[in-house]
Amino acid sequence: MAHNILSSLSFTRLLLMIGSLSISVTACSSDKKKNQLLFPDQPLVGVDRSATGGDDNLQGGVNAYLWRASVDTLSFMPFLSADAVGGTIVTDWYQPVPSNPERFQIVCAILDRRLRSDSINVVVHRQVQDNGRWVDAPVSSQTTSDIISKIQVRARQLRADKNK
Repeated sequence: MAHNILSSLSFTRLLLMIGSLSISVTACSSDKKKNQLLFPDQPLVGVDRSATGGDDNLQGGVNAYLWRASVDTLSFMPFLSADAVGGTIVTDWYQPVPSNPERFQIVCAILDRRLRSDSINVVVHRQVQDNGRWVDAPVSSQTTSDIISKIQVRARQLRADKNK
């Protein structure tokens, strides 16, 4: 029965349910500062996640520069999961301005060992508030391409810094 329920849910709704559960658990600990909503703790930032010490490729077959650049570029958002071996990052919902009734979530996947423009896939989800409910809304294609461009520029910068 549980399998039927899960299979009927869309990926976005499933992520929303998981996010809601994690938010409700987190909300129980009121020791955190309100600033953390604006500037979330990001345990992956500043930590070298390259499994082989900075080689071009991680053990799982993804490009280490693209991985590190993705972590750096998306670090302003809280992460739900980040898998260096599989090359995937799923962010939690992020509201740029708490008073703005709009939020975003990003799913990023490194697809290849090579540092190429087609080695990364980014999907941006956007929701707006409508009568107190979050409703899916379209995302500008420019938003997705801007994020991919920033990741690629950062990856090239990391590779250039290593070769200095």
